[in-house]
Amino acid sequence: MVVSNNASSTVSVSDAVDSRRTIRQFLDKPVTKADVEDILVKAQRAPSGGNLQPWKVYVVAGEARDELVNIVMEKRKTNPIGDGSEYDIYPPELKDPYRTRRRICGQQLYETIGIGREDRTAKFAQLERNFSFFGAPVGLFFTIDRQMGLGQWADMGMFMQNVMLLAIEKGLATCPQEAWAVWYKTISDYVAIPDEEMLFCGMGLGYADPSAQVNTFVTERGGLEEFAVLKGF
Repeated sequence: MVVSNNASSTVSVSDAVDSRRTIRQFLDKPVTKADVEDILVKAQRAPSGGNLQPWKVYVVAGEARDELVNIVMEKRKTNPIGDGSEYDIYPPELKDPYRTRRRICGQQLYETIGIGREDRTAKFAQLERNFSFFGAPVGLFFTIDRQMGLGQWADMGMFMQNVMLLAIEKGLATCPQEAWAVWYKTISDYVAIPDEEMLFCGMGLGYADPSAQVNTFVTERGGLEEFAVLKGF
């Protein structure tokens, strides 16, 4: 199911959770500053241990967004792998079932948009679209103070989930993108992220293109028995 381009005041929490998708093609339609501010203000009601509120957000839109995209695209000509990530996006020795899930996810995505298994050129081109936010008019970058630990990283994840669900309420869509982590130096320089903050990821925000085949891709989820243990019922 592709997220609607029309905001609805009747979206339930369950509907928002169920309809949230990673959108990889956005319409060329601007998002207002007022909507972005409203989403972020409401999202900060996310829980955090000790009410630390460890998250920070840097937002780019319009000319600022385009300039950053152009800077990264120019750098990719001579340095396609980026600045390097400050953390392991995936564990170095990813075990099953996680390794298999990741492989299937990539395979099904490419199948959805007609990219063959051995077509490295097309795969690279699709990967490169990360760095234009897949056409989203607004880009968000999430950072956390380097002093924070695992618990606070979880807090930031809950904040980001709020952002994504609140976007749906406004008829908007999102694409969380850890791919941006490999450009942490470039991004930090451009949006003036202080040294004491670490870039976690980026996120595209905009209106989903309902005609894009890539936006029909829906990842699978395991059954309840695969991740939950219930006792005493």
